Amino acid sequence: MGWWRYDNAQARAAAQRAERHRVSALLVETAPAAVPSPQGARPPTFRVKVRWTEPGKGSRTGEALVPAGGQRGDRVDVWLDAHGRNVGPPVSAGAIWQHALTTCASTAAGVVAVVVAWYLTVRRITARRRLAEWERDWAHTGPEWRRHTA
Repeated sequence: MGWWRYDNAQARAAAQRAERHRVSALLVETAPAAVPSPQGARPPTFRVKVRWTEPGKGSRTGEALVPAGGQRGDRVDVWLDAHGRNVGPPVSAGAIWQHALTTCASTAAGVVAVVVAWYLTVRRITARRRLAEWERDWAHTGPEWRRHTA
């Protein structure tokens, strides 16, 4: 299952890399400042107006996700699709592995949960049957037992 998901994600990433291209853009607005966050947290991004030039299409202006704290006039990379729309970057190799491993772990946990649920159900059914047999046997043996001890 994991390898299938990995291959599927690799194909999707290859299609994204083929369809998307990166251009350098100029910030038209200043991005809001970053709020203090825990160390190791991903820096926040904000939608800000940017201007870029596409070969053969001239200068264009639009909104793009840029890192917090970007100042007006700074250069940022913007990803565009085949239609010139602003899109996110192609999926990274790390994200592909993370997706595949998460799928594997989830599938394994699901299989374990089903097996444990099946085991507990079978165990409960067999315990009920054994107790019912014991009750039937005791119903026959119990009266005789009490007669001899009294």
